[in-house]
Amino acid sequence: MIRPQATNAVPTDLPLAPETDATSLEDFVTGRHRDPFSVLGVHERDGAWSIRIFAPGATEAEVDIDGTGRVPLAVLHEAGVFGAVLPTRPGRYTVQARNDGGDWGYLDAYQFGPVLGEMDEHLISEGAHMRLWRTLGARPIAHEGADGVAFAVWAPDARRVSVIGDFNDWDGRRHPMRRRGTSGVWELFIPDLGTGARYKYEVAGADGGLPKPKSDPVGLQGDLRPDNCSIVRSLDEYSWQDGAWMRDRGALQRTDAPISIYEAHLGSWRKRPDGTWLSYRELAETLVPYVKDLGFTHIECLPVSEHPFDGSWGYQPVGLYAPTSRFGQLDDFRAFVDACHAAGLGLILDWVPAHFPTDAHGLAKFDGTALYEHGDPREGYHPDWNTLIYNLGRNEVNNYLVANALYWTREHHVDGLRVDAVASMLYRDYSRKDGEWIPNRHGGRENLESIDFLRRLNATVYGDDPGTMVIAEESTAWPGVSRPVHEGGLGFGFKWNMGWMHDTLEYMSQDPLYRAHHHNKMSFGLNYAFSENFVLSLSHDEVVHGKGSLYDRMPGDAAAKLANMRAYYAFMWAHPGKKLLFMGQEFGQRPEWNAEAQLDWDALQNPGHAGLSRLVRDLNGLYRDMPALHARDCRADGFEWIDGAAEAASVYAWIRRGEDGSAPVIAVFNFSGVAQSDWRLGVPQDGFWREILNSDAGIYGGRDRGNLGGVASAPTPSHGQANSISLTLPPLSGIYLTLETA
Repeated sequence: MIRPQATNAVPTDLPLAPETDATSLEDFVTGRHRDPFSVLGVHERDGAWSIRIFAPGATEAEVDIDGTGRVPLAVLHEAGVFGAVLPTRPGRYTVQARNDGGDWGYLDAYQFGPVLGEMDEHLISEGAHMRLWRTLGARPIAHEGADGVAFAVWAPDARRVSVIGDFNDWDGRRHPMRRRGTSGVWELFIPDLGTGARYKYEVAGADGGLPKPKSDPVGLQGDLRPDNCSIVRSLDEYSWQDGAWMRDRGALQRTDAPISIYEAHLGSWRKRPDGTWLSYRELAETLVPYVKDLGFTHIECLPVSEHPFDGSWGYQPVGLYAPTSRFGQLDDFRAFVDACHAAGLGLILDWVPAHFPTDAHGLAKFDGTALYEHGDPREGYHPDWNTLIYNLGRNEVNNYLVANALYWTREHHVDGLRVDAVASMLYRDYSRKDGEWIPNRHGGRENLESIDFLRRLNATVYGDDPGTMVIAEESTAWPGVSRPVHEGGLGFGFKWNMGWMHDTLEYMSQDPLYRAHHHNKMSFGLNYAFSENFVLSLSHDEVVHGKGSLYDRMPGDAAAKLANMRAYYAFMWAHPGKKLLFMGQEFGQRPEWNAEAQLDWDALQNPGHAGLSRLVRDLNGLYRDMPALHARDCRADGFEWIDGAAEAASVYAWIRRGEDGSAPVIAVFNFSGVAQSDWRLGVPQDGFWREILNSDAGIYGGRDRGNLGGVASAPTPSHGQANSISLTLPPLSGIYLTLETA
């Protein structure tokens, strides 16, 4: 037996061991006890104080109280429960345990009081805790005079929840958590832990099955397969350098600002020579200056939240609060954001509140019940992606997602979120047959809970910081997606124009000989271009799953393909709406996108592909510098047709206008395979119209056919205008002109 070393030894007239309930001890050591703090720690009974500790594997144990000496403990259960009776309430104590293999010591977690306050419990239950990540999860803190980690997790129907990790040999008996009232939250402060500790929650579910290890739903970092552990990280160690950007970013993200987005999958943009991923910090040094040089205003990343399966590209996340460890640690991601801002680039993240995967370590049946998901598969199962659908009608789940949006914008300075799969959220019968879905309370197909969630999301994010932006990927004709909530809309700042994308790509895939029969495909989007605040998106979805690359989808030989792409991009940048281009499309990536390989960088050795990249750079420059091309992107008074009915020639022409006083821009496109000479075009003002862009220019890979720098107007009426110009329109080309001013 270990002997006491202090002068304040336990009086001999006190029993060595406290009275114990054998049933409670048995339940505890077998992991069935729901209240570990009623068994372990310090307790008072009939004026006497007792200590009970759990040290599995120990044959002897004692406690060192306030560093004044050691008190021997008696064996209460052979599984490793020890205890002693004391004359007075003990202060802070350290456990000293021993077996044949040696000695070990630790500060016992069960002598510390709760960390969460009643207000935290109330706000979580109400679904109104907008700093959820500062309450749940694993937080390094100082508590009651000790440094350690406060763990907290929502699992209302669990029989028991334990913290497991390297620090306790992944033994769920060692650190069972305290349940907090009716909130469904379990918490535990473990002293002497810090950042870098790997952990999970072992959850004994309401279904009565074996306890299951679960990653932390609010964990700030995870590690990759096969362990899928959570990792303790601090949010308070990074020193941000982007104060000026954060102060001014609102002006750069309004509907009247030039917004041109480079969409990137971080794992396949470029790889190291050995084929491994670039880190966040390497991407800060390579991707950021590359995008800046091309003149884009924003980078949009496919989801960076932790996800188990590479092939999901991040669209099946299990760790919404954790930047994926594929590219580094939490503060490495922040350094990437900082680098974007230092370069004058905004950062948008794809964000997935519509569904989550069924992986055993994730949210599925988290506490043995359908907690985060709907229980009925007609509401809770997504047939397209074999995933589970969030129960957005539950306060805590709704809160979990809204708070997550704020987490990215507040803690990581992210400038915007592109919300994935909004259409699937809006309709209860999305991708379902009759009998496979449940109508709403009015008997309709609209998902009322999702509608309320989306409105709350947008009102909360914009209310917290009007300088941020939230973009909807929404493919239906749902009205008012980008109308403010107070006006009856969903409240998004922008909406992807997926109808424009599909129509124009279908047109561009036609042989020029037959485009006259599809003329309306290119112009139809202008019938509704101002019904929403649109982003014209040529996204990753259009270059995978056998669709081929954009280059591949253009007709003709290599030269014709590139000419078509140049004309198409000129059309896109002159069309009302913000711009988005997926990586590789800026230089005409030849093969279909492969998320396992880097982009086809060798294409840039070809002058035609390098020319296409130069065109994109110049288009972005004109878009940024010419108010006529961006200031009224979302207003009908910024656009006027000159000629939209030249079907036989496959020609389109229009005027773009900025605010009063800015020069107008005329955009003319010839999508036929033949040149048009002496093409008469009405102009709104008399004067010299300077050619500021010609996609057939030699520097872009074209043949330098054009108008020798510009044309002067003549008093010849055309297209309802008193003056007109005569143009040469090269085949497969786009031309921009602006009025020369003195």
